[in-house]
Amino acid sequence: MNDAQPPALYRAEQVRELDRIAIEEQGIDGYDLMCRAGTAAFAALRKRWPHAQRLTVLCGPGNNGGDGYVIARLAHEAGLDVSVRHFADPRKLKGAARQAWDSLGRAGVESRDGAGSLPGDADVVVDAMLGTGLQRAVEGPMGDAIEALNAGGTPVLAVDIPSGLSADTGNPYGRAVRAALTVTFIGRKRGLYTAAAPDYTGELVFDDLQVPAAVYGRVERDAGLLCSAPLGPLRAPRPRTAHKGENGHVLVVGGDQGTVGAVRMAGEAALRVGAGLVSIATRAAHATLLAAVLPELMPHGVESPADLAPLLERATLVAIGPGLGQGTWGRQMFQTVLASGLPLVVDADALNLLAKAPRTLDNWVLTPHPGEAGRLLGGGARDVQADRFAALGRLLARFGGTCVLKGAGTLIGDAGGAVSVCTLGNPGMASGGMGDVLTGTIAGLGAQGLELPAAARAGVCVHGAAGDRAARAGERGLLASDLIRELRAELNP
Repeated sequence: MNDAQPPALYRAEQVRELDRIAIEEQGIDGYDLMCRAGTAAFAALRKRWPHAQRLTVLCGPGNNGGDGYVIARLAHEAGLDVSVRHFADPRKLKGAARQAWDSLGRAGVESRDGAGSLPGDADVVVDAMLGTGLQRAVEGPMGDAIEALNAGGTPVLAVDIPSGLSADTGNPYGRAVRAALTVTFIGRKRGLYTAAAPDYTGELVFDDLQVPAAVYGRVERDAGLLCSAPLGPLRAPRPRTAHKGENGHVLVVGGDQGTVGAVRMAGEAALRVGAGLVSIATRAAHATLLAAVLPELMPHGVESPADLAPLLERATLVAIGPGLGQGTWGRQMFQTVLASGLPLVVDADALNLLAKAPRTLDNWVLTPHPGEAGRLLGGGARDVQADRFAALGRLLARFGGTCVLKGAGTLIGDAGGAVSVCTLGNPGMASGGMGDVLTGTIAGLGAQGLELPAAARAGVCVHGAAGDRAARAGERGLLASDLIRELRAELNP
């Protein structure tokens, strides 16, 4: 693990600006840049499918289609059997795309109209129909081609982005190509890493096409891609003289009747990432049970705000929400914790209570899944998933602090404007208790001294990486408790 600057993510318009600067101000020939893209994509194709001999290349009306013509020419020159289908009259192409089509013709490869049925004997299909400029649903012959590709079973390489997918939101415009491999160029498009995108992109490969670093300095990044946990000072070995009091005291508040497992998992996660002490404020009936199940936790039966007050006095940070409920007891605990002024990690029913009485704080981390985020914003999960980046911005504007919008491609944002995307984790983590473990993980890191935005980013990465470790035995049947066992390895690289 290291804390290097995460790779930049961009909106589609920003990538187009990078492309413009490279060509107009840095003097890189547009056709040369297109040939670099085609070369990179073809190399990725050969690496992924080294035995492929028959290739179908589908080319659209713009530069994405030009990339496809370059790939087709390179494949022909490498001795592959290549079939090219176009979805716009290539004689009307301009600039680099027209040069690419002309070069294909000089190489002796004919391009045919893509309307109608596609060749059925290809080993790999190259999708170079539509790029990042798409703003509406794909209809007509290209729409039919997308349907045929998705139904056909032949593996697809998508050039820059799967046709029909939004580069900004990660959602399809009605329908989009489901690729096995996507090779994207110049700037990583933010939409490729979140929302529905993982179901469409397959494996992602990025190539900057040797664009000079000076070009990237001209365009401000939209977000950063987290590939490892930014642990900061927690990466260093502890002093030999360290003691538990130096490693923070987490107080987990929750576990109303019948939900003791949630606070147990959050508490254990906080311990496993290195918190020195973890207390649990839960219903009195649960306290003895927790002590027997995990003696390292310090459970306290709390039935009133007065019972909670002395625990708050000793805490470094409070995690509230796992199993909290929304009844009288949960509401009292939530209001008492809010009044404490302590740093908070807020999840589950605490978020639902917050949705009913919104307020803004600087020193908390909110960790909603899309449904909870929808309630916080007065809508639903579908509204959130339609544009996760916009939803994150609205959450931060309304509630302040740091927000973790969970889901495929979890987003983390803070009041300073920094947005991060984490793609660690896997579908096996779509099971009960995973959010409780994340809450405890963030809380444990924050209690050890990481600022809340850093604790949120590191916690999401540690949680996702631990999930990937646990999934080595298989994704189906993965339990939150399986993930807890892997947390230590992520904090001791």
